Amino acid sequence: MANAAGAAQAVLLRDDDNVAVAARPIPAGSRLSFGPESVEVREPIALGHKVALAAIAPGEPVRKYGQVIGFASRPIPAGAHVHVHNLKADLFERDYAYATERPAVRTGEPPRTFQGFLRPDGRVGTRNYVAVISTVNCSASTSRYIADRFRDRDFRADYPNVDGVFAITHKGGCGLPFEGQDHKNLERVLAGFANHPNVAAYVIVGLGCEGAYAEHLIDSQQLTLLVRNGDGRRPTAPPRPRVLNIQDEGGITRTVEAAVAAVEQLLPEANAWRRSEQPASKICLAMECGGSDGNSGVTANPALGVAADLLIAQGGTAVLGETTEIYGAEHLLTRRAVSAEVGRKLVDRIKWWEWYTGVFGAEINNNPSPGNKAGGLSTIYEKSLGALAKAGSTALVDVVDYAQAVPGPGLVFMDTPGYDPPCTTGLVAGGANVLVFTTGRGSVLGLKPTPCVKLATNTPMYDKMKDDMDLDAGPILEGESVESVGRRLFERILEVASGDLTKSERIGVGEEEFAPWTIGPTL
Repeated sequence: MANAAGAAQAVLLRDDDNVAVAARPIPAGSRLSFGPESVEVREPIALGHKVALAAIAPGEPVRKYGQVIGFASRPIPAGAHVHVHNLKADLFERDYAYATERPAVRTGEPPRTFQGFLRPDGRVGTRNYVAVISTVNCSASTSRYIADRFRDRDFRADYPNVDGVFAITHKGGCGLPFEGQDHKNLERVLAGFANHPNVAAYVIVGLGCEGAYAEHLIDSQQLTLLVRNGDGRRPTAPPRPRVLNIQDEGGITRTVEAAVAAVEQLLPEANAWRRSEQPASKICLAMECGGSDGNSGVTANPALGVAADLLIAQGGTAVLGETTEIYGAEHLLTRRAVSAEVGRKLVDRIKWWEWYTGVFGAEINNNPSPGNKAGGLSTIYEKSLGALAKAGSTALVDVVDYAQAVPGPGLVFMDTPGYDPPCTTGLVAGGANVLVFTTGRGSVLGLKPTPCVKLATNTPMYDKMKDDMDLDAGPILEGESVESVGRRLFERILEVASGDLTKSERIGVGEEEFAPWTIGPTL
């Protein structure tokens, strides 16, 4: 960030940018000065929107973050509002320069710890849930009824170490090609939640005749129940999960009663787990942005990038998703890849998305939503460059498929859609035990069993939605450094990992947002 003008009226992110970003609403006639140059604002500029610092001719690139975010579609005078009415996202060549700018990991950071649940496989839970897993939409209501029985009474008086019983329900599970891509994706997601370090135990509820039936899920994913041994080692023959099919049990009512009894049997074992001091390297951090605005890439996302760097310096893992929302900025990641092979894996996913969207007559570069545009984002390139700020400054160590177990340590990219629920569902299925969600418009997502920390990009929205936002990155627009806010966020991540509740957890958000990605046809 180069400097701010007029008491932080606008922010110039790089010296060679030809637009600045409004840090507050700017009235027409205001004068902005950056170094020896100044410009008079020709029209009102809303918070997060862009103002031209020099005249830009049609076809010339518009630069923000020191990168091309689009091209002028008509003459843009100095001081004019730059947005969708005069900016277009034409295709342009990017130099991927694979693995040519591999950065070093931060050094000199003191070792940090948190209080977590050490599991037999060495992973650490930040929460301790019991899950009711529905294999198909036909058993979704039944699964919900089972979980509701434990919300209707204070079972935690007897089981204080259990964070709750929650239902994993969805709209799929049948009408999909058997053992096709969507079937495999769904099973990988369900297994990722069943095996999640934040889940101590679970039961599986099905209808009985669905395509994605429970026994296939268990066998294909080699599912077993977690067993806590005194010596901390995995038992030689862990028990098979309990399956309750509505058709076998004799209907919904009998299934609910049987499943409630099954969960009751699991609760003492789940409650036996205790938090203990664990190294910060055991944190797998999912990073997501949604309801973005023009300041997402100025405040919250760069601050999250700092927190990710700090975590990786501890030996931890940070995972970034949203393939469609790094489009046009992927060359900045390929340069940071640990190898050309890793960089090419990312570009292969970009090319697949170009094909996939083309099949349906869609365009990736038309991604920003009406809310994004209202917040000042004009093109997918601009959104992508801001979104990529979440990735911090470390090397890209791997690229994984949707909901695939995330290796670590270091920065990993997961191929996901940009839409928040399926994206975060994939990231959590991959093993993320903490989620940080940045937002400029005010997204309210949560996703059990992983706690979700929401970071606001601007103070007006934070003040308006304090019951939902966990931290405000808006002070960056008033002069606080990105590094300072990033360090505060890192401390908050450690607190939440140790059991401190997020705003979404206090409200109870996190079950309806489970949404596995569906790629192919419904049959």
